[in-house]
Amino acid sequence: MNKVIRTSLIMAAVVSLVACGGKGGDKTATTTKKEAEKVKVLTMESERIAKTLELSSTLEGYETMNIAPSITGHIEHIYVEVGSRVQKGTMLVRMDQTQLNTTRINLASTKTELDRVTALKASGSVSQQVYDQTKAGYDQLVETERFQSENTFVKAQFAGVISAKNYEDGEMYTGAPILTLTQINHLKAIINIPETYFPKVKAGMKVGVESDIYPGETFGATIEIVYPTVDPQSHTFQAKLSIPNGGEKIRPGMYVRTHLAVGEVDAIVVPYQSVLKLTGANDRYVFVNDNGTARRVAVTLGQRFDDRIEIIPVEAGAIKAGDQLVVTGQARLVDGDKLEIVE
Repeated sequence: MNKVIRTSLIMAAVVSLVACGGKGGDKTATTTKKEAEKVKVLTMESERIAKTLELSSTLEGYETMNIAPSITGHIEHIYVEVGSRVQKGTMLVRMDQTQLNTTRINLASTKTELDRVTALKASGSVSQQVYDQTKAGYDQLVETERFQSENTFVKAQFAGVISAKNYEDGEMYTGAPILTLTQINHLKAIINIPETYFPKVKAGMKVGVESDIYPGETFGATIEIVYPTVDPQSHTFQAKLSIPNGGEKIRPGMYVRTHLAVGEVDAIVVPYQSVLKLTGANDRYVFVNDNGTARRVAVTLGQRFDDRIEIIPVEAGAIKAGDQLVVTGQARLVDGDKLEIVE
């Protein structure tokens, strides 16, 4: 009886193995085919928009001057401190006067010699060559005295504020700037503009500058210079802004945003929620329907209009009018997923 039971169990096991493994006992992995994702799409169209670029920059003094005399020696006296306001022509630094005094002594002596030679030349006692040599020596000393005087008694070249001081009285001047003079009632900023807008940006255009320090307040500025070349790496060009700052509310070093109106342009504007953000980065992308397959396209964001946003493909031509943008269900997609379009 026990032998019959064992035989039945063995046969049952064999039948089970054949049923599960197929003929010859081969094992085949079972794969589940992923179903198409149900999504809604929107046909993108190009539309005309009044384009305003928002560009960030850092303010600078319209003029900034490092006070660094062209002569060496001890610093006799510094007349200002950090924060001192000065006018054009204000005395800032007095350097050691030894070189200047020596030059002035030589200049006085040469002037006497020149007067003597001039008188002798008039009487025909000296040649033209002697006179010319003496006059050249005198002229050279005059220029040397002027140069040394300007670099011994250093004055402000424009009105501004002392923004840095690197020495004290009596120290040896080593070549690094003694002071830094910065203009704050007139500022400038350099902005980088996408090359697409090069034909639309002209010197003299008015722009608005905003700072988070003064919410809701706009400071007027003018494009003073449009730089003539485009950076081949970033594909942007630069423009210099001139910013009057009579109230001195904004200061050099502040971070600002510039709003530049570049007229009407053709753009693709899509629902804001259709644009996805890469986790852990600031990269943006959308999905488009590519013959029933999800295609991921990297984009940058342009101007926002309430719940819609302008998108610009990172790769030129990757998106165009007539393409179908996935606007519902896009968060579930990965590149290459099959799509089922639903109404």
